[in-house]
Amino acid sequence: MVQKILPADFERGPTQGRTIVGETTESLHKFLLEGWTLGGAPPRIEEDLSFVPKDREEVVYVYMYKVAQNQALMNSKRFRLARFSFEDDNDPDSKHTYWERPPLYLELHYLVAVHSKFRSDAERLMGWVMMRLHEATHLVYRPRRYTLPNGRQIDSKGRDWSSTTFDEEVIMEKVSLSFIDDLTVGDAINFFTINEAPYRPYLTYKARCAMEGALISGPAGPVDVDYSMAYSDAAEIARAQREEGGDLSPERVDSGTGRIAARPARRTTHVEPKKG
Repeated sequence: MVQKILPADFERGPTQGRTIVGETTESLHKFLLEGWTLGGAPPRIEEDLSFVPKDREEVVYVYMYKVAQNQALMNSKRFRLARFSFEDDNDPDSKHTYWERPPLYLELHYLVAVHSKFRSDAERLMGWVMMRLHEATHLVYRPRRYTLPNGRQIDSKGRDWSSTTFDEEVIMEKVSLSFIDDLTVGDAINFFTINEAPYRPYLTYKARCAMEGALISGPAGPVDVDYSMAYSDAAEIARAQREEGGDLSPERVDSGTGRIAARPARRTTHVEPKKG
């Protein structure tokens, strides 16, 4: 495992994308409720599959059953320069340089089912749900929000973040939704049985989002970073040497956990200060 220690005068901000999964589920609920135009009370949105109303209330069940990494968008974990800039060169925060890791791209899998007193009404409700979610081009569509280590929130142009900003030059945060065939009938039966719920016809959907990590800030100029690594055997040490492109010192220190600690050559990253 590679442990990267922050040099002096550097700060780490909060994890930016820690709430995106919950926000996606809430946006899905909200999108369904806001699209109800058939008259009467809208259906109840419920996450507990075992819930059965005692009256003629209609229910739409939305249950997230799996979170997986998007295998088509696998990123390196190396730090990179953050993808935002400051329009105002006199902004105090523009005097720092910012790094971030590439985002973690996720796929959120949802099971959607319906309930009504009569089976025909439930099937009509399912048809409405399918057509409503077919219109969901994005569950979340807003300017990307960058949270600096000092707590300030900005957009990709360095301006104070606002949900009403829709500039073509601003990086947008998007969460898409697609209709998929993910569970077999047997899988669904087992799933309902585990939740002690009656079997119902179901739909499966996949939402795709990006979970952003923390921003790292520091002064512009040469940065001397000391990389510390621990490997379980000599093969991993050789592999790390090829990946890092540097020489590992022959000195090895027992890490106290039955693993071998090796220290590669120090590496210097030079960041050019802004002109003007």
